[in-house]
Amino acid sequence: MPVANNPIWNIPNILTLLRIAAIPLLATLLLSPTRDAGFWAAALFSAASVTDWLDGYLARRMGIETVFGKFLDPIADKLIVMAALIMILPFGRVPAWMVLVILGREIIITGLRGIASTEGIVIPASDLGKYKTIFQIVAIIGLLLHYDYHPYFSIDHPLLTVNMHNVGMFYLWIATVITIWSGVDYLAKFIKVIAK
Repeated sequence: MPVANNPIWNIPNILTLLRIAAIPLLATLLLSPTRDAGFWAAALFSAASVTDWLDGYLARRMGIETVFGKFLDPIADKLIVMAALIMILPFGRVPAWMVLVILGREIIITGLRGIASTEGIVIPASDLGKYKTIFQIVAIIGLLLHYDYHPYFSIDHPLLTVNMHNVGMFYLWIATVITIWSGVDYLAKFIKVIAK
């Protein structure tokens, strides 16, 4: 679909900007490792993640895709994911090497996309990138919640307790594998296209 000549201030772009505006609030909440702070940080991160899907859906549905939105949306996604991961590093909730791998992949791929675009080359994103984002989001929500939760609030039993940190780490391992896989896949496509 061609990019429409619409003003920057439309609903999808405002949602994207709100996602970026949520980052300082998220970082402030994550200055404290308490259960309450983690809960509200997870709620804020979840709401921001919903806007990630909603802004793209509305832009396509309303026919108001803009160059600004196409540029800003992936940046907003990367910023809020990295902000969350970096802010929980000091509390030992996530291995530093995983954060480094995820951050490094995003920097490298963003750089390669920039190089390709200056040459007028568009390398389409694969489904791996979408899966990577989904698993990162689920992992981060679990890591922000961190503590034990009881699905049945009236029953406090070890077998009915869910440790959200373990849930988060399970999905972060999957996200890290897909992050590496999608990065290698994009790099291979980039080399193939540039070689031509």
